[in-house]
Amino acid sequence: MLVAAAVCPCPPLLVPEVAAGAAPELDAARAACADALGVLAAARPDLLLVVGPAEETGTSPEGTPGDFRGFGVDAAVRLGAGAAGAEPQGVLPPSLAVAAWLLERTGWSDAPIEGLGVGEPTTAERCIQTGREIAARAGRVALLVMGDASACRTLKAPGYLDERAEPFDASVARALGSADVPALKELDVALARELQVSGRAPWQVLAGAAEDADLTGALLYEDAPYGVGYLVATWS
Repeated sequence: MLVAAAVCPCPPLLVPEVAAGAAPELDAARAACADALGVLAAARPDLLLVVGPAEETGTSPEGTPGDFRGFGVDAAVRLGAGAAGAEPQGVLPPSLAVAAWLLERTGWSDAPIEGLGVGEPTTAERCIQTGREIAARAGRVALLVMGDASACRTLKAPGYLDERAEPFDASVARALGSADVPALKELDVALARELQVSGRAPWQVLAGAAEDADLTGALLYEDAPYGVGYLVATWS
């Protein structure tokens, strides 16, 4: 059963080495993410599932490595400690590498970890069913849900300015801040794709996992410093 969730953005710029001179601009987001992970630890989960957007759907066992070399920085991370002597195959997708960095930064050691990358084309129905399956995996399951809102908030945003972006992000912020499961289930998949919303599928996995959990939400951070919507929220 799902007992807690943290929702965080996944730009590699959260990693100070990647952001370089611009690192202080996301200090508030980093602090909010740390607070959100504290909520997960306080829930004393038996299992932590890290869910984030990926090019293709796939799992990453504990110990899977990741890095930020694609962003010009020779910094490596690992998703939890992993089993002694084990060498997991594959590399973390960028969203899960950012999650691994956040977990390392906060010294996570409270429960075993697994990663799940969710491909953008995954249907809402499949995401919701995946969430239900995750919630049934242990008596106390926690989710770290990575993903950004729209990338179309300003003229200089990756997706240029789209007047639909701000109201879409505001509706997601309301849903995440109030743990509104039905609202997340009903997100407009086509619109999310047009607005380059990387968090849509992971948020709908969360919705499926939280169906019977009766959790309360709190919005910790909401901003779009680079024309991309970044949200941090907790469900507990």
